[in-house]
Amino acid sequence: MTKRMAVVVCLSMVLAAPARAQHGGAQPAMRTVPAEARQYAFLVGEFELAVKPQVSTLVAKLHGVPKMIGTWKGWRALDGFGIEDELRITDESGNPKVLSHAVRYYDPEQHHWQSSTIDAYRGVFAMTTSEWRGNAMISTYHGTDADGKAYVTRGTYSDITPTSFRFRQERSSDEGKTWKENLSIEAKRVAATATR
Repeated sequence: MTKRMAVVVCLSMVLAAPARAQHGGAQPAMRTVPAEARQYAFLVGEFELAVKPQVSTLVAKLHGVPKMIGTWKGWRALDGFGIEDELRITDESGNPKVLSHAVRYYDPEQHHWQSSTIDAYRGVFAMTTSEWRGNAMISTYHGTDADGKAYVTRGTYSDITPTSFRFRQERSSDEGKTWKENLSIEAKRVAATATR
């Protein structure tokens, strides 16, 4: 055995040992990136946002509907298996309102997306599932409010083009029988790649 071959054999044994220890002695099967892992690719790049929060008609009559703006930046992640994105919303004066960061992964065994999102300003961590339905991506989160009451949040990405998309967030307190819109966003792409 040549010296070079001995080094290669030693390295392969050293590198394989931790993998076997972590996975019960067997090497995990390497997955290929499924075509569905491109479904969230419309988020890649940088977008300027027009944000419309829903307020009661009384509040709107007294104060008007608040104008909010923001950015949505997205990057390919996890060697093609996912998307990482960051949403920032401010009022017109630049006062921060929302900062969320998500990591989205397509699970080929479950045939849907798993996303973990952190709302940095509120310290809330959420796990959502998403599915491509027709011409829209639908994201669902089940949670409980401060009073311990269960609710469901549904996010819909629609009207997706190479330069724009719309996002609508709704909430249900009756297990999805009725929905109330919380927020709508119109996103326009301003750059094909986003800076970090």
